[in-house]
Amino acid sequence: MAADPMPRLEDALRISGKFRLQYEPAQAAWVLLYPEGMVKLSGSAGEIMKRIDGHSTVDGLIRDLEAAFPGAALRQDVLDFVREAHERGWITTGP
Repeated sequence: MAADPMPRLEDALRISGKFRLQYEPAQAAWVLLYPEGMVKLSGSAGEIMKRIDGHSTVDGLIRDLEAAFPGAALRQDVLDFVREAHERGWITTGP
């Protein structure tokens, strides 16, 4: 699906241009909006996605989330989510 290479730890991530992230009070969740519909994100997916700003690296996301949720070993969960989100075309690397 995704044309760009799988993100590496040092890659900055951004939300793909055809998606828009926003919090939906009616859904009580973060969602990804796109022309054909909406993807309702789980709580943990929303926590990751709201930190993707085009500047934060994969490694930076992991550090930020582990600081926000002390005692939680989140590295593998974040890596798994980044891989899945990339495969679904939700995120990409670069400017």
